[in-house]
Amino acid sequence: MNMPHTAPILLTANLRRVEQAALTGRNPPALMERAGLAAAELARTLAGDSGKPVLIIAGPGNNGGDALVVARHLKQWCYKVSVVCTGNPQQYSADAAAALQAWRKAGGELVTEIPPAQDWALVIDGLFGIGLKRDLDGAYAALVEQVNALDASVLALDIPSGLDADSGRVLGCAVQADHTITFIALKPGLLTLDGPDHCGTIHDVDLGLKAEVDAAPHGVLIGTGVLAHVLPSRPRNSHKGTYGSVGIIGGAQGMVGAALLAARAALKCGAGRVYAGLLAGDATLVDMHQPELMLRPADAVLRLDHLSALAIGPGLGDTPDAAEYLDWALESAIPLVLDADALNQIASTVALKSKLKQRVTSTILTPHPTEAARLLGCAISKVHQDRVAAALQLAREYNAGVVLKGAGSICAWPDGHWAINTSGNPGMAAAGMGDVLTGIIVALLAQGVDERHALTTGVYLHGAAADQLVKNGLGPIGLTAGEIIDAARALLNRR
Repeated sequence: MNMPHTAPILLTANLRRVEQAALTGRNPPALMERAGLAAAELARTLAGDSGKPVLIIAGPGNNGGDALVVARHLKQWCYKVSVVCTGNPQQYSADAAAALQAWRKAGGELVTEIPPAQDWALVIDGLFGIGLKRDLDGAYAALVEQVNALDASVLALDIPSGLDADSGRVLGCAVQADHTITFIALKPGLLTLDGPDHCGTIHDVDLGLKAEVDAAPHGVLIGTGVLAHVLPSRPRNSHKGTYGSVGIIGGAQGMVGAALLAARAALKCGAGRVYAGLLAGDATLVDMHQPELMLRPADAVLRLDHLSALAIGPGLGDTPDAAEYLDWALESAIPLVLDADALNQIASTVALKSKLKQRVTSTILTPHPTEAARLLGCAISKVHQDRVAAALQLAREYNAGVVLKGAGSICAWPDGHWAINTSGNPGMAAAGMGDVLTGIIVALLAQGVDERHALTTGVYLHGAAADQLVKNGLGPIGLTAGEIIDAARALLNRR
């Protein structure tokens, strides 16, 4: 999937409003006809001209109606089509009933079970769409398992059946698609949590409703375009002070590496000077792998009067000294990135929460789901139930930019804007990755990038660097956080 930064993402409630707006003053063909034709054209490309039959699963709702329109077009294009109908035609919507009537008029038939021992050119999943909110069970679950067991490529209509459109949660079970054609706009469930493991290649078709989508509340997809102009070309007449001074506070006993990873990332992503304030009493005085870093006690770094941006949390620990330094950082008037143990301390301390909420300077929080749950005072499962809502709640409650990390990281801001990042891969499930992300973001802040662009660009760059490493044959198995740093630097300089 390669989409621009501005590709819209709609929650189901807003998508329904767009659909309603589209019904006002529009002439045929109806949305179902347009969706079905678009999907049929893609299906024809995917199925090819092998002469093999196409299997279509048509569910009880409008997703099933879309599937019947696809079936009609494929039949008219001389494909042999088998349609498994799971719904009661007497309960169809007007559009779905019209699609069924048109299918029958074209000579199409319906069956109730998947025909055995067929070599399918393509399987089309039109069982359930974005309206599904309950777990699949019984006959529907069995049908999904049958589809997943077939040795054939699967095209899902709008969203793989069994996947929650707003959260990406699997509702009991879900179709494992190779391709998904999604209508009107992207949905969060395609891009986050379990979505990326079930959608395959995503094909986005707006059905001529771009104006209605742009007018509706929506999030955006973070794409390759964020790197293009985030940092201006460097003038010859510049010096290290031109590119800001970063402070990194962390590195308690046994966790010095976390702070050093963040500091190395900040240096190699463009900060002019980087100070690592380490809490460990026996911390090294020099980073032999990166001697350009200035290693000092944490309080000495916090007393510096020329810091451009500060990050606190990587390897911070939960000692009284750590809490004191965090309190100090929250009172500072410079851009601040909060990660790891800093977030855990804030979650458990009322006074720190209050200071965070009162900050007026740019603040960015980088929680993973467990840290997000602590900050929100809820179960981790609730965060996963609606990752967009959780990220927005964090942003509003703590008056900060937020990235809720994970597959399809969610960026959110207090004003209700949000974005989803899709760069990255499973190789990033390794220690230290969050520390590197913190270093990247704080480096961008130090160089004068505004909070929103520093957050979205940092998150995208972090994942894109991992993707480039895998493309080069380094991972995903065994990919390390330290390897991300040089790859991120290369991408920043290639833009």
